[in-house]
Amino acid sequence: MLSLGLKALGLLSVAVAANASKQSFLSLNAPRYGRDKQSSQAPVKTYAQSHTASYDDGLFTPLEHLSVLSTEQFTTFGHPVFPNYNVRIKKSDFCDGTVNAYTGYIDIEARHLFFYFFESRSDPAKDDVIFWTNGGPGCSSSLGLFMELGPCRVLTDNGSTYHPESWNSNANLFFIDQPVGVGFSYAEYGEKVSTTEEAAKDIAAFVAIFFENFSQFKGRPFHMAGESYGGKYIPIFASEVFDQNAKLTAAGLTPINLQSVMIGNGMTDYFTMWPSYVDMMCSSASVFPIQSIGACVRMKQALPRCQKWTIDSCINQFDAMSCKAARDFCDQELEATFFETGKNPYDISKDCEGNIAETLCYPVTKKITSYLDRPDVRSTLGVDPSLTGNFSSCSNSVGEDFNLAQDELHETYTHVAALLERGVRALIYVGTYDWICNWVGNERWTLGMEWTGREAFVKEELRDWKVAGEVAGQTRSANGLTFATIYGAGHMVRSSW
Repeated sequence: MLSLGLKALGLLSVAVAANASKQSFLSLNAPRYGRDKQSSQAPVKTYAQSHTASYDDGLFTPLEHLSVLSTEQFTTFGHPVFPNYNVRIKKSDFCDGTVNAYTGYIDIEARHLFFYFFESRSDPAKDDVIFWTNGGPGCSSSLGLFMELGPCRVLTDNGSTYHPESWNSNANLFFIDQPVGVGFSYAEYGEKVSTTEEAAKDIAAFVAIFFENFSQFKGRPFHMAGESYGGKYIPIFASEVFDQNAKLTAAGLTPINLQSVMIGNGMTDYFTMWPSYVDMMCSSASVFPIQSIGACVRMKQALPRCQKWTIDSCINQFDAMSCKAARDFCDQELEATFFETGKNPYDISKDCEGNIAETLCYPVTKKITSYLDRPDVRSTLGVDPSLTGNFSSCSNSVGEDFNLAQDELHETYTHVAALLERGVRALIYVGTYDWICNWVGNERWTLGMEWTGREAFVKEELRDWKVAGEVAGQTRSANGLTFATIYGAGHMVRSSW
């Protein structure tokens, strides 16, 4: 049964997108304390390495419309402005029988990113376009597709079922497995991506190539959304898309009409999240305190040392070795104690179901894995035949690569501030039962972020917002920035299936 939280979020996100249009414009990886060619390619056109060429130089012919795509084989396309990138895509009749669905790969030489695309159920010729990615780092966006906001759900052994509250009810919707090594994405020759900045370049290039080839979407309002580590991904991805517009304009192409970013239960700033872990365990910020008084006293004693060490080694002057030591200390003193409780880090109101490293505390993830391991499903999706292993919702190796690069230690609220200064709206929404990326920490960074609209935003009091007359959470909003809590929702903004 659909929770009020998810219904409310759907209405809230659609409202933000609709408002933007009128103005023309983790699941995380299993925490460390809980886890020990397509052969039928039919290229339409290939491009040699070329200089940056304008649309009118005769080097490029767009596909124009998705209707030209086949269910039997991939169509391959690219653009001379991005000579190292190609996209292969096919029509894939699955999941939502009411609209057209497509799947394919973004090919960046030896790296290959898998994606899903669903047309809007409402008016695909006019509705906005939304990009979605799950977090981790290292978790597949199949979790968002089949557990949360996609057009179908996989909740049993019987396959997929229609989801009436999907975000594609009012928008054209992307889901992308990124970076390489996640979900059905893969790479040859040991290629990998281990920082958000590297991943952003691939995503921005794909967005530009897609919009240029399928001109039916040119100029359409575009929104980038994600959850969990998406708090890192989305601000940097959107910044890359925005900055890339200068390159597109110089080449005579249509810039991407980026209108908003949406971050659900995001890990945008680790520094503000650490004290919030203590608040969530030792106060009634969400549920009745779950920790003993003794444990809470120790955490509160450790917190100032954690913060000072982090500021000195990770913020004021970054020292990789000392910063990692600070992070390890903070994790041990402020996070490890949570996992000793047996609670679900994504829903503090519940105990973890199953081994967190195998289920993320949600056994339904195994249903999704079984579904995506079916040969008929993989054939329909066009999964590259080189991928013969079992599907995995999250990749520990990708998570470790990002951890070794210390990618997670760098905040991204500065990117959010820069986007706001450029007229890109931001929605930060958080389920009140999530612990790992909780509402207290997210509210802290939104209130502390420096930007020209800060004074007006801080002055706004939290107020109730309602769905069908029932209070769904609290919100504050000013100058394009909206913060919202969703009562009774966890990390994935739903409380039950």
